[in-house]
Amino acid sequence: MSGFADATAVRRIDEGRYAVDIDPGYCIGEAPNGGYLMALLGRAAVDASPHAHPVSTATNFMRVAKAGAPAEIVVEPRKEGRTAASSLVSLVQDGKRIVDALVTTGTLADGIDPDWVGDGPAVPLPPLDDCTGARPPGTGKHGFADQVDMRLDRSTIGWLDGRPSGRPEVRAWFRLPDGHEPDAYVLALAVDALPPVSLNLGSNGWAPTVELTWHMRAVPAPGWLALHGSGRLLTGGWFDEEVEVWDSAGRLVAQSRQLARVPKAAFKTL
Repeated sequence: MSGFADATAVRRIDEGRYAVDIDPGYCIGEAPNGGYLMALLGRAAVDASPHAHPVSTATNFMRVAKAGAPAEIVVEPRKEGRTAASSLVSLVQDGKRIVDALVTTGTLADGIDPDWVGDGPAVPLPPLDDCTGARPPGTGKHGFADQVDMRLDRSTIGWLDGRPSGRPEVRAWFRLPDGHEPDAYVLALAVDALPPVSLNLGSNGWAPTVELTWHMRAVPAPGWLALHGSGRLLTGGWFDEEVEVWDSAGRLVAQSRQLARVPKAAFKTL
């Protein structure tokens, strides 16, 4: 198994109950990345389902999970059908629900062409060599950025030099450095991997996600994923963020939309 597979493993301890170890390596500061937590929830949901993929996940982040502490995932079936099943899936620590997700599972055929697809991203990603790593080498920092290989479009990271673009957008290439090829759980990680788009609006700091819904649209091809993040509105301390994930075959494989709070503290590079 790869490092990511081990870090997102779930162990069935009873019907609808799974023990999990929340890996500190996927934290940003003290908080585990939301995409990483969704990958854990997705694995449990699929294990308890007759279907192979988490095609829709609507997640509420209610408390910050504690990395390294015992945790449990509870899967409560809501509906099971021939083509889809749905469950309420909860991450529980210290007797409290930390994350709740309504997960719909289905089975997506591999390698099929879409019946229809809209236009691709208006602004393509630059070549890999023209992008910048998420964490400068030699900084001595550890955490989420050590678990992913993310190359950011330089035109969308002006906030790093104190020159935010004024446009809520971030774009990057994405893969796992441990060789784990893209699958449903990597997609869960990818849709919440980008720095918050609010950074380009001058709102510096950690932006806690309140709710995130993501859809798996296709089984991804091996290779790099292209992440395109954008937003529409920042108001009253809240902002939205949408992410599209495109695979190496040029197919749209995941979409997400989240509602988050405006950052409160100085941003620290992943």
